[in-house]
Amino acid sequence: MDFTIPKPLEELRDRVSAFVREKIIPFEKDPRWGHHGIPEDLRRDLNNAAKEAGLLGVNSPEEFGGKGFSHFEQAVVFEAAGYSILGPIALHFHAPDEGNIHMLDVIATPAQRKKYLSRLATGEVRSCFAMTEPDGGAGADPLLLKTRAVPDGNGYVINGRKWLITGAEGAAFAIIMARTGDGPADCTMFLTELPNPAFKISRVLGTMDTSFMGGHAVIDIENLRVTGEDILGEVGQGFKYAQVRLAPARLTHCMRWLGSAIRAHDIATAYARERTSFGKPLGDHQGVSFMLADNALDIHTSRLAIWHTAWLLDQGDKASTASSMAKVICSEAIFRVVDRSLQILGGMGVTSDTVVERIFRDVRAFRIYDGPSEVHRHSLGRRIVKGDRPKAH
Repeated sequence: MDFTIPKPLEELRDRVSAFVREKIIPFEKDPRWGHHGIPEDLRRDLNNAAKEAGLLGVNSPEEFGGKGFSHFEQAVVFEAAGYSILGPIALHFHAPDEGNIHMLDVIATPAQRKKYLSRLATGEVRSCFAMTEPDGGAGADPLLLKTRAVPDGNGYVINGRKWLITGAEGAAFAIIMARTGDGPADCTMFLTELPNPAFKISRVLGTMDTSFMGGHAVIDIENLRVTGEDILGEVGQGFKYAQVRLAPARLTHCMRWLGSAIRAHDIATAYARERTSFGKPLGDHQGVSFMLADNALDIHTSRLAIWHTAWLLDQGDKASTASSMAKVICSEAIFRVVDRSLQILGGMGVTSDTVVERIFRDVRAFRIYDGPSEVHRHSLGRRIVKGDRPKAH
C-alpha cells in the first residue's frame, strides 16, 4: 500500500482547505442555519461560492464536470472539506447526495442518468434515499422492510411509511426501497420525481444533529405509481445495489467527520495554549496535555482506517467488512476527539461561541446512523466465532 499523496492531489487538498477556511467558515454564523438543517437558499450561496472557486461538484463523475475521484482521493479531499460542517455541502459531496451520485453512476440506465444523475451531479438539485422505516420496519436490520410495491400494468404501486429520511424536504427526487416479493431479501429500488402528493412529508423530526439538508423526515407513501422505467437496476436486487452505495458511503461519512474532529481539536489546542489556570497555560497541565495527545492518536488511527479501506475499494475489493470496521473505529474515535475538545474548552465548550458544541451534537449521531456500532460489532463477532477471521489484506 502506497499512501503517498501525489502532488496534484496535494495541491487540490490545499485549495479546498484554503477555500473552506476563508470562504465557508464565515457562513457558520449565518442565522439561516437552523435546527432542521441547511435551508435551500443557504445551500445555493455555499454552492455559488464553490462554483466561483472552481470546486463545485469536484467529486462527481468526469462526464458531468467532476474529477471522478478514486476512494483514496476522496479521503484526502473530503477530510479537508470537512474542516467545516458546511464544507461538503458547499462542494456538493454531502450525504445523502454523494452516496446517491455514486450509486446512480454505477447502476442507472442511460435515460436515468440523463433525467436524474446529470442534474444531481452538478448540484442543480438534491435527492433523498428512502429505506429506513418506523414501527418495526427496516432499520439496522434492513430485512424487516415493510414498504411494498405491487405490480400494476407496466409499473408498480407503492405503499408504506418511512422515517429519518435525510433531505426529503426540498429533494427533486427520491430513491425508494420497497418489497416486491415474499423472500426476506426480495426488494427493489425505484426512482420517483418530487414533489408528489403520493410521497407525503408528514413532519420533519427534531433531531440533535443540524447539518443535513432538509433535516430528517417522516414520509407516508400512499398509492405512489411508478413505471417500469423508474426501476433502478433489476427487480428483486435492491439489497445488492444498496451494498454498492453502503460501503463507500460509510467511509465518506468517516472522511468528512474526521475533518470536523480535527477542527474541534485545533480549537481546543489554541484555547489550551492561551488560557491560563493555576499559574500556567492550560495545556501545561498534564491532564489537558494527555487529552490533546489522545486526540492526536485517535485522529491518526481514524485516518489510517479510512485510507486502508479506501485502498481496498480502489483495488476492486468490496471491502464491506473493512468499511464496517472503519465506521465503528472512526465514529467512536471522532466522538472521543470532539468530546475531549469540548471538555478542554470548559464552559466555553457548551456555548455557541465556538462551533465545537455543534460538531459534538452532530458527531454523536454518527455512532447510530449507517448502522449502530453494536450492529457492526455483532456482525463481526458472529464471523469471528464461526472461524471466518476477517482478512488482514
